[in-house]
Amino acid sequence: MRAARTLAVTATAFAALGLAAPLATATNGPREVTVNPFDVHAGSTITITARGCGHGGTVTSNAFPETNLSVNHNGLSSAIARVYNNATPGSYNLAVRCNDDREVTTHPFRVLPGRGAEGGLGGAFTPSSTEMAVGGSLVAAAALGGGLIVLRRRRTAGAEV
Repeated sequence: MRAARTLAVTATAFAALGLAAPLATATNGPREVTVNPFDVHAGSTITITARGCGHGGTVTSNAFPETNLSVNHNGLSSAIARVYNNATPGSYNLAVRCNDDREVTTHPFRVLPGRGAEGGLGGAFTPSSTEMAVGGSLVAAAALGGGLIVLRRRRTAGAEV
């Protein structure tokens, strides 16, 4: 009777281990999702990293096209996505899904308003009266200096004759 009971307990233990093994190898979905930078301008790139996607996965959002996660040597999966040029400023979420799992993990990020190019003034403003005075005095000093040089040459040229 003892042998039968021991055999039944052993068989139950092996069955429990056999059923639990696939669950132990499952990734339990992506975890430790990070976004860098958190605040991004439209048209810029954003880097997404996640743990738990040993066979890769996908990242989706309304702010950029679907991007594939690639797996590197230290167990991290990462993707680089380019935010749409016309993305509306505001808060967005991205969703990370592993290829071997149905779990989805979301993470927030923010799209900042676009900044125009700083191309300089380009003649859009008129000079102030101070700038006009400084410019005029520089022109007058240059004319006076040029006149003095011409006069000195004239005197030395007439003395040699």
